[in-house]
Amino acid sequence: MHMNGKERRQRAIADLIRAGALSSQEELAERLSDLGYAVTQATISRDLEQIGAVKVRREGSLRYALRQAAEVPRFAIMLRDFVRSIDTAANLVVIKTPPGSAHMIGVALDQAELTEIVGTICGDDTVFVACPSGQIATELAGTLRAEKAQAAS
Repeated sequence: MHMNGKERRQRAIADLIRAGALSSQEELAERLSDLGYAVTQATISRDLEQIGAVKVRREGSLRYALRQAAEVPRFAIMLRDFVRSIDTAANLVVIKTPPGSAHMIGVALDQAELTEIVGTICGDDTVFVACPSGQIATELAGTLRAEKAQAAS
């Protein structure tokens, strides 16, 4: 079976995740560049989503990991069932929910104690998630979208 460039790149990403402690898309881009892959942040974000990579807390820091096929955490189910959209605006992740559901998502995010999150503000159907930078907000939004998509499949 002949793999195309995307399949080879995604396999390389999965191998890098399994082999080491990658904590950012920037770090992953550097490692891929060392392997001869020239990729944009958007491509890496899509690849991570498509291969089911998620950020997990290990030994006090966040690292990428590959989701086990049968593993769908409760938070991912909440995202699937109660999140209508996930967007970014500057250093904010903006999460839209059905009326009355924003607080539940905000509390779950606060309890996750993610280092990417400075704080949350919840309205009735919207959660603003403040991140230290726009880049981190973009990465967090991609991670949350991937969690939601994984729970839906």
